Amino acid sequence: MADDRRERPLSLAPRGDGSSERGSRGVLGPVVRDSLQERVYRELRGSLIHGVFDAGEILRIQELADTLQTSTMPVREALARLVSEQALEALPSRSVRVPIITRERLDDLARARVLVEGELVRLAIGRLTPADFARIRELTRACEAAFGGTAPDKAQATSELNHAFHFAIYGAAGSAVLLPIVESLWLQSGPYVRVAARVYQDNPEFSAVHHHWELIEALERGDAEAALAALTDDITQSFNLIRGRLDAEASARKAANG
Repeated sequence: MADDRRERPLSLAPRGDGSSERGSRGVLGPVVRDSLQERVYRELRGSLIHGVFDAGEILRIQELADTLQTSTMPVREALARLVSEQALEALPSRSVRVPIITRERLDDLARARVLVEGELVRLAIGRLTPADFARIRELTRACEAAFGGTAPDKAQATSELNHAFHFAIYGAAGSAVLLPIVESLWLQSGPYVRVAARVYQDNPEFSAVHHHWELIEALERGDAEAALAALTDDITQSFNLIRGRLDAEASARKAANG
């Protein structure tokens, strides 16, 4: 591969015209040589966090390498790393897939996120600066506007804004131990983020950000109990919506089978 093909940045963001080289996924560009392996990993990791891939989707090394305009080696290494982080599953065919959604895994992730993220929220109380509060208010307004819009990349845009909101708070907690754990939990939650975005689209009566406002107000008051309640409601609302869809689909299958 020619060196001049590695000059442009890597991106999964959708094109401005709504088209893409991978359906609705957006454009993946080549990366520079000196940070190739790490940037391939971070691009795939970010895509998983924001629900770019469907649950159960097979990720093929050659296809990703062709789209990224790189060799298969950095892609193979990135996928192996993501498998070790439980973001992907290795298959007997030597390919990997995005984990399928199950009720057990859903419950486990929801419980873990409430526990760990709740502790970060507690630690953040008293540490958030006026600039931090201005930032998380700005992110909440932007997320609210994105949910109400009709952009073709709406799901990814709202996911990125939601992620930025939460991690602006968690970063203020100052815990070098807990923060990577939360990042891992969000990475494993990627398939659920994608499904949740579809559920919100089907149920516009649900507000996806009103718990953010409640959390901000509780943090400003220094009310740890109210902050934890708002965070718990925020995390569990999406998981509850997905749980309801899983239950409905199971009931439909049972009825169809007599």
